[in-house]
Amino acid sequence: MTIRTSRKTVIFGRPFTLRGFDEVLPAGAYTVETDEEPLAGISFLAYRRISTLLHLHGKPGSAVLTRVLTVDPNELDAALERDRAPAEAPVGRDAHRKPLTKATKQRQEASDRQAIERGEDEGMIVHPG
Repeated sequence: MTIRTSRKTVIFGRPFTLRGFDEVLPAGAYTVETDEEPLAGISFLAYRRISTLLHLHGKPGSAVLTRVLTVDPNELDAALERDRAPAEAPVGRDAHRKPLTKATKQRQEASDRQAIERGEDEGMIVHPG
């Protein structure tokens, strides 16, 4: 089976966190790799995402040059959306628990809807939570 890999660069203007990881990641540019496989048994070409990887830079003074995290693409999208929010909006692991401005809440809800629709389009089962 042929797997296609796409790469893109995402830029965070502020330190950020991702659900499931304990550390705060620094602001900066990160490479994201997405692997997809073709769907079989349909009359048109379509792909299903099988993994999303976030390449991290090594910590200063560490012997490790780079690390790669397997991330939930919806969580990555949500982190990017939080990063784009105004500077006074809460960021980090507990941002979803703090009061948000009306505009930020609307952007977050729109981002969540897009992520759910994308997941449904790709054949993932989505359980609202």
